[in-house]
Amino acid sequence: MSNRDAFLWQLPRSCFLCGQPLQHDRLLCAPCETGLPGKESPECRCCGEPLEHPAPALLCRRCASAPLAVDETIAAFAYRYPLDVLVRHFKYGGALYLAKPLADGLMRTAALHRLPDVLLAMPLSPRRRRRRGYNQAHEIAVRLARHFKRPLLAGVRRVRDTEAQAGLNFTQRRDNMAGAFACGAAVAGLHIAVVDDVMTSGATMDALAQVLKAHGARRVSAWVVARTPSPDF
Repeated sequence: MSNRDAFLWQLPRSCFLCGQPLQHDRLLCAPCETGLPGKESPECRCCGEPLEHPAPALLCRRCASAPLAVDETIAAFAYRYPLDVLVRHFKYGGALYLAKPLADGLMRTAALHRLPDVLLAMPLSPRRRRRRGYNQAHEIAVRLARHFKRPLLAGVRRVRDTEAQAGLNFTQRRDNMAGAFACGAAVAGLHIAVVDDVMTSGATMDALAQVLKAHGARRVSAWVVARTPSPDF
């Protein structure tokens, strides 16, 4: 059995967050699942940034002057406790079984919006893929693709292993992501939903959307489990 399969089969018998016994195949008890943090409202319709006050056309200050290449951002949760605990264990701790509650939350939110033609998991660099053993975005995307009966797009790669984005402002993050992606798929005329776990500034999503649109994509949506407040820009 591979490490990945071992993670999948090591399902907890108690709630991951509070430790209460679970029934059937649940991973979180009902109170903890319903208590996951919702998004602040209103939010920027382009990048999903929480807005302190209602803004014209629901755009944040940055997107009003220089919008991202994505057409919309759909986020299921706000990135704060205890959602951040789940994401960290899922992303860095090998707890692949947590893909289910995270994907389920995104399914419920995405179902309220226009469905895409195809879904695309945010590509992970080969080095990080080898080190982590899996692409967390892919684990979520395959569940969404199955649920919505949409194909999962292949042929889009991360071709440059960028520096870590933590501590960088938006402009630095955007420069860091330049040239990071390449598209070898036929995407002309398609509405593509790019699936990821967490969106911070949107610079990574913006870089990928630019490449997809340069190859003819008609519309690019960002589907993310959680949205954090953007760093200063």
